Amino acid sequence: MRVLVVTAVPAERDAVVRGVVSATETAPEAEAGARAEAAEAEVSVPGGRTLHRVVRPPLTVDALAAGVGPAAAAAATATALTAAELGQAPYGLVVSAGIGGGFAPVPLGSVVVGETIVAADLGAETPDGFAAVTELGFGTVEHLPPPALVQAVAEATGAVRGAVLTVSTVTGSAERAAELRRRHPGAAAEAMEGFGVAEAAAAHGVPVLELRAISNAVGPRDRAAWRIGEALDALAGAFRHLPPALATWKGPSR
Repeated sequence: MRVLVVTAVPAERDAVVRGVVSATETAPEAEAGARAEAAEAEVSVPGGRTLHRVVRPPLTVDALAAGVGPAAAAAATATALTAAELGQAPYGLVVSAGIGGGFAPVPLGSVVVGETIVAADLGAETPDGFAAVTELGFGTVEHLPPPALVQAVAEATGAVRGAVLTVSTVTGSAERAAELRRRHPGAAAEAMEGFGVAEAAAAHGVPVLELRAISNAVGPRDRAAWRIGEALDALAGAFRHLPPALATWKGPSR
């Protein structure tokens, strides 16, 4: 299977790569004495971006730092998917990954896998409050990853399952956090790219997944309380366990 992993920034991409490489080093084949080293390469894609590729058959993982926010994520994901299809090597799965904020009681340093990927601020302010674009009669605000894949990944990584909210403005107050929880009771995490990645994947007919390692609590902005290093380590740890989970998922063969 060929998997495209899209992050916002290089530090997240590097954590993903570190995790995938460590997974190959500890695979059952390695324990049995067989060759299990990963082959790594840098691959250019249109738009001046570079994929970091890790290959260990039957899995190929391409990690891409797309930029911050849903628009940058959607554009870069669509470009990579189109380039792969034109090259006769399409992806079987797209993963939006990185660090993010956690809604209580999700602890810092834990991992969340999205049961749903939600555009939490795509809509309009009205006299009665926020209205999603679906309430206005057009668009979509939610993508659903394959339930069997979500289950397999949650079991393999120990991740919390819940909705991952995509926002264009990171939450910085208790009032905003409470409003998001009121509108999305199942929210486990907040980030800025997942819905954009999911929109591009859906346009290409490719399944999508979102994985977030929790670096801070959603609410009042307190940089001193953030645990970015811990979250990046947790992200790498999740991707260390992702290849075995994909092996149990009966997803697309491409």
